Amino acid sequence: MTEEIFREDSYLRSCEAVVTASGPAGIELDCTVFYPMGGGQPGDTGSLRRSDGRMVNIADTRKGTTPGEILHLPAADQQMPEVGERVIAEIDWTRRYRHMRMHTCLHLLCSVVAAGVTGGQVGDARSRLDFDVGDLVLDKTAIEAKLNALIAANHQATPRWISDEELAATPDLVRTMSVKPPTGQGKVRLLDIGPGIDLQPCGGTHVRATGEIGRVVVEKIENKGKRNRRVVIALAE
Repeated sequence: MTEEIFREDSYLRSCEAVVTASGPAGIELDCTVFYPMGGGQPGDTGSLRRSDGRMVNIADTRKGTTPGEILHLPAADQQMPEVGERVIAEIDWTRRYRHMRMHTCLHLLCSVVAAGVTGGQVGDARSRLDFDVGDLVLDKTAIEAKLNALIAANHQATPRWISDEELAATPDLVRTMSVKPPTGQGKVRLLDIGPGIDLQPCGGTHVRATGEIGRVVVEKIENKGKRNRRVVIALAE
């Protein structure tokens, strides 16, 4: 298993690691700051710096087929490191930090729109959530104003853990209708934005306070079916 350093500190940009597997499936490390694609958030890109200074460019990061396995996928024509080799793993921080800001903003969007989430995608410039709205009418201007008010208030965003049993006893914590948080490992990671703004399971990377997000715009609200509405947001910059 790969030690997931990014779970405890999303702001770490690099770490020293040892290559535990290297082949056609990708590169595995004993620990990593690279976030693997999941929960609507893209996998990190970056590089592995070898002891002789040569770089292995990483084009994507994915979960493997077994629990705890993280695969760093090299770009084309990279010379693969050897098993046992020590490397410095460094993410593309500019891209990651934008994902952190956008992902945290989607949690704020959940708090503004009182409906179940049917899907979503985090991007580095714009992101979306799909909602099962029923008879609820969404107002683009009102949503944007509420989001920016929550951002300006600079609420703390704090990850914490609960047990599988605690999650089972509080099913209302789960806002996503199509994807359930992973259980079976004994505990589940939550993101708590507060006080009292949003609390739900999430394994993604986030900023520490909503003020870091910066002003956002609601670009559009799309009709995706009788009950489904897609809200697309973007960083104002």
